[in-house]
Order: sequence, then structure tokens, then C-alpha cells
Amino acid sequence: MDPMEFSQVVRTRRMIRNYDPARPVPEEMLARVLGNAVRAPSAGFSQGWDFVVLRTEGERAAFWEASTTPGREPDNWLLGIQRAPCLIVCCSSPDAYLDRYAQPDKGWTDRDAARWPVPYWDVDTGMAALLMLLTAVDEELGGLFFGVPVEALDTVRAALAIPTDRNLVGVVSLGYPAPDRKSPSLRRGRRQVGQVAHAGRFGTPLAL
Repeated sequence: MDPMEFSQVVRTRRMIRNYDPARPVPEEMLARVLGNAVRAPSAGFSQGWDFVVLRTEGERAAFWEASTTPGREPDNWLLGIQRAPCLIVCCSSPDAYLDRYAQPDKGWTDRDAARWPVPYWDVDTGMAALLMLLTAVDEELGGLFFGVPVEALDTVRAALAIPTDRNLVGVVSLGYPAPDRKSPSLRRGRRQVGQVAHAGRFGTPLAL
């Protein structure tokens, strides 16, 4: 398989919501997905991320049982994702950043999270997840990023032995795509560069 051009990877990436459960993700592909993820940027090179990889039927079943509302009948969206042969639960560590920035070269010894304009630990872990999704496209796999319901965070932590000092940023599902329908949200249309890029100050469209 020849690698795709980067522009093709970006343009063909989309969220895949249905998978072929009979085709596991080869280990060498998973290694490349995770190998690229840990090359994501992180503030202060803190690298405050952890990835819980669920590949066996039992591991995935434990996640789905913990994250799904009891008694809920799975809809087509959930049924399709539950066919994914690999789930990667992406966790962030605020303490890794607070500890890093308390070191002498940074000097924020008070470890005050209020110094951070946004939670960079979650942002950086999200960028790692995006690299997983882009690598999946390059490997001719399908991928999806989705969140854990707020009411299920504690049960998922308990089921996967995730420490309480970690944030559950989201989950990447991986596998070989099966036929599915495009998200109806795509009907909203993609905002163009001229609508979102501002020249010099907000409200002045950038002309390219």
C-alpha cells in the first residue's frame, strides 16, 4: 500500500460510524497509529496523555456496558460503532502539566490551573487523537472520535481502572469501514476559509 499524499488524507478523512467486525486492526497498523499520536505537540513537552487500547471482545464489552445507559436500546449509530474491533480511550493528565510548569524553566510553582487560558492537557490529547484519525486514513482504516457521556465517566473509569486524576477526553474507534450513511449534519455545509479567517482584526475577511 502506497502512502497517500497529505492533502488527500485531510480531504478524504471523515468520521466512520460502521465497521467490519470480522477484520481486526493489524498490530503493525495500530503501532503506526499510536506512534504518530505520541508525536502530537504538547505544551512544555508535557505529553500528559494516556491511551487505553481495547482490542478483545471482553475489553470492548466492558467499555460499552459501562458507557451505555442501562436499558437503552442501541440505535443504528451505536450498533455501527459497537462493531469497531479497536477502541482507544484517550485520557489527559492535568497534573502532568501543572508539575511540568512548576519546574525551574517555567516557574509556576503555585501549580494554579487558573494560569491556563484553556485546559491544554485536553487540547493536546485532542491533537493526538486527530493524528490517530489521520493515520487511520493513511492506513485505509476508518476512524471516529466520540465522547463518553458525562453520567458514565465514573463507571468507565472503574471498568478500565483509569485513575480519577485523568480526564476522559474521548474515544477513537478504529477498523475497516463497512457501508454506512453520511452524517445528516453534513447538510449544514462546510464553512469556507473566507468565512472563518479574519485579516488583521476580527470581522475583516481574509482574502486569499
